[in-house]
Amino acid sequence: MHHTGLIYAFVLDGSGGARQLDWQGVRSWQHEQGPIWIHLDYSSDEARNWILTESHINEIAGEALLNEETRPRATAVGDALLLSLRGVNFNPGSDPEDMVSIRMWLTSDQVVTTRKRKLQSASDMAASLQNGNGPKTISEFLVDFSGRITSRMEALVEELEDRSAQLEEAVIDNGNAILRSELSAIRRETIMLRRYLAPQREAMIKLASATAAWLTDNDRMRLREVTDQLVRYIEDLDSIRDRASVTHEELVNRQSEQMNARMYILSLVAALFLPLGFFTGLLGINVGGIPGANNPWAFAIFIVILLVIVIFQVIFFKKKQWM
Repeated sequence: MHHTGLIYAFVLDGSGGARQLDWQGVRSWQHEQGPIWIHLDYSSDEARNWILTESHINEIAGEALLNEETRPRATAVGDALLLSLRGVNFNPGSDPEDMVSIRMWLTSDQVVTTRKRKLQSASDMAASLQNGNGPKTISEFLVDFSGRITSRMEALVEELEDRSAQLEEAVIDNGNAILRSELSAIRRETIMLRRYLAPQREAMIKLASATAAWLTDNDRMRLREVTDQLVRYIEDLDSIRDRASVTHEELVNRQSEQMNARMYILSLVAALFLPLGFFTGLLGINVGGIPGANNPWAFAIFIVILLVIVIFQVIFFKKKQWM
């Protein structure tokens, strides 16, 4: 059914289970049969046609369900809710921080969700319904689904924390310049994740205070718990970003100190050899009148003079605390 745009369609039985439908079942579904969840691939022409012409969904909401570019948001449309969320991308060969978008239209007895790329949370929800331990109502579906999306972020945030801590230790141990690219990668990933999660936090806060009659006080309380969990992940990302920035600064400082130490040694060597080079250059000119030219001891005497100059320089540098 996936090639037709219909990924899943389930009629909830009110006990945690569900009965799966095909397109014919979706089109013949009646409210009396029970709440329904319809999960679509919006890139399919049949799915797009059903949403726009057969679903009886608000026209503006229908366009939002098919929109390519979305940001997390929650909007009340009468007694219905239009919701857009982002989940971690666990598709093979993809970057987890390249989050997958899912759009949701919820009424008291119907949920329509649309996506283009596979979202693991939707697969988990379908499996739980098939196993008989899924949500019993639309409000429970909303709470469970948003909770699954949020919970799956935990592993990614913990991985970023571990990588940040390991790099911090590595910088303290050796300050290898190669670590700069890894630190930059962590900062880039946290920035990308936070770009999606910050508006998702606002959407969840708005969702928890939605006035839809089919949302119970208990559902709102559970939504607030999911929101608190999301806020904690965002705070963790802020902490990871700050730690990566501090670690990067420490790495730069260590590299600057190493460079300064090397330049300091080179400067000392240059200062020591500067007068020696001057005298050897002066006595090496090819003109008459060079002192000691005919004296067999002149070279030895000159070497002694140079050694005395070096010793004097060393004593002078130490007195000035330059070395």
